Amino acid sequence: MKSASFDYHAPSSVEEAIELLVAYDDEAKALAGGQSLVPLMNLRLSAPRAIVDLRRVDELGGIEVSNGNLAMGAMTTYATALADSRVQDELAVLACALRWVGHPAIRTAGTLGGSVAHADPAAEVPMILTLLEGEVVARGPRGERRIPAADFFLTYFTTALESDEVLTQLRWPCRQGPPAHRLGWGFREVARRHGDFCLVGASSLLALDPDGRVSRARVVLAGIADRPYRLSELEALLVGELAHDSRLRDVADAAAGSIEPPGDLHASADYRRHVARVLTYRVLSDSVQRAEGGDGS
Repeated sequence: MKSASFDYHAPSSVEEAIELLVAYDDEAKALAGGQSLVPLMNLRLSAPRAIVDLRRVDELGGIEVSNGNLAMGAMTTYATALADSRVQDELAVLACALRWVGHPAIRTAGTLGGSVAHADPAAEVPMILTLLEGEVVARGPRGERRIPAADFFLTYFTTALESDEVLTQLRWPCRQGPPAHRLGWGFREVARRHGDFCLVGASSLLALDPDGRVSRARVVLAGIADRPYRLSELEALLVGELAHDSRLRDVADAAAGSIEPPGDLHASADYRRHVARVLTYRVLSDSVQRAEGGDGS
């Protein structure tokens, strides 16, 4: 199928893009890499009156580290992020997750900002942004604002981004625990085929104090709710405790009991619940092993 007809604009600045979004009054869509929007348009599931192509806006690119954060332009492609040593060194869990996104052609064209704005609850980047407590920077006619990941994802394919705002930057905190504490992370997902959106994804971040007790814990799941799902209440079962295998299994069991995943033609709710239990245990185990081995980058 082909998309419905639309007006096409390719601005060269964020300000010009904002002016176009305002002019079309909620009937325009910003185009980043096009890996999500274009298929929706071709299937007539989305029919905007205008497309505002952001690929010529140079200021939406670039990666830099400042004030303990890795600031990434919204138009940074998956491939560019993967090739950047700062991402590998400072955000190893993100680098791991990006390798699971689609296939090389998709990673070359698709952008991290586009994935965040699209807000598919089974996507890797929104999950990791939530795990690391990152934030989104948006600019519109009312100025610039920073939106924490916890407040940005509202429900299926819906975010706090206004229709006249441009997502300009993603900000990822680099240091995730006290200096003397050992850090570890985990990422796993299950999909029907490599490159597909996950049926269930899991990610975790643990900090261990010098005595081996968990001083900080975060666990986020994907594919089991209408947005990245953080297990905030269950994280408390880990903090202050020794990270024994039995404790990790208890948390995984509690995680499976606390969620109400959807069932669809790809997987039943019971299957997703089972996979969530298994993956939660595995990412927690991976986190502990990396922390104890000193590989918590």
